[in-house]
Amino acid sequence: MNELPVKAIDPLINRLRLMEESDIAALIAELCAVKTPTILGFLNQHGYNLAQRSPRIYHSFTEVDCLLRDGIGIKMACKFNRLEPGANLNGSDFIPRLFSHLADDPAGNVEFFAMGTREPWLSQGAKALFGEHPFAAIDGFRSPEEYVDFVMERHVAGHFPVVVLAMGMPKQEEIAVLLRQRLDGPALFICGGAILDFAAERFPRAPMLVRQIGMEWLFRLVMEPKRLFTRYAIGIPLFFFYALRNAGVSLPAAERAASDYKRQLSERLVEDSLGEAVKHAAQDVDALATPRQATSVGVSQT
Repeated sequence: MNELPVKAIDPLINRLRLMEESDIAALIAELCAVKTPTILGFLNQHGYNLAQRSPRIYHSFTEVDCLLRDGIGIKMACKFNRLEPGANLNGSDFIPRLFSHLADDPAGNVEFFAMGTREPWLSQGAKALFGEHPFAAIDGFRSPEEYVDFVMERHVAGHFPVVVLAMGMPKQEEIAVLLRQRLDGPALFICGGAILDFAAERFPRAPMLVRQIGMEWLFRLVMEPKRLFTRYAIGIPLFFFYALRNAGVSLPAAERAASDYKRQLSERLVEDSLGEAVKHAAQDVDALATPRQATSVGVSQT
């Protein structure tokens, strides 16, 4: 079998802060004690695809100060680029862990802001994240300037604003950049996607075993096939193409990998139970994420 012809590190993947589970406590302590306005973000397969199609969105991700790996797709992209992917730090699990520390603020200097979704999930999600601490909340359907004004009007000089932006990619990253430009001193802007909806239990989470192997995307697709079909059933083959191309794999090989996986994913969504689909998808990912050999669903050099 032929070795994949990797030529260079994908610049966007190279921006990731990759770490092991044992490093997470130190990262949380660091984020709780930032000295300057800091953006925390998460890169998953969907965000990666968006960035490939829009220079503006790509630039927004490069502006994130601490960009974490979210999901099995980005794990594959790391391995395509000869990077050890480390722990999966998806926002739905990492952000509550972070807030359990941020909420422990005996000096009372932390200001909490929640931006995204709509009521009643906005308030319910914010309360679940912030506990008994007061917060200011605004829905996720305003112009970027309205969010900046919302924070600036309520921010108390000398306090530490912590802002959860949960209106989806790429809007949340762009607003985080605008907020960073306006604030001085310690501040933390968290690009959290659907975190408020998940915290409010609006949407079900995948079983823990499914989440641990990085296949929550498939659970969500089965639960919401109409809304998420384009993102996953079409988006995943596109992701393979982009990630392999950006890792230096020849275009014909990248195109074949995308086409083969699209066919296999379609067949399994029709033929398999959820459990079998998760198992088979995980096996395919493990095969594709082995960059030094060709695979039946993946890449061979021509």
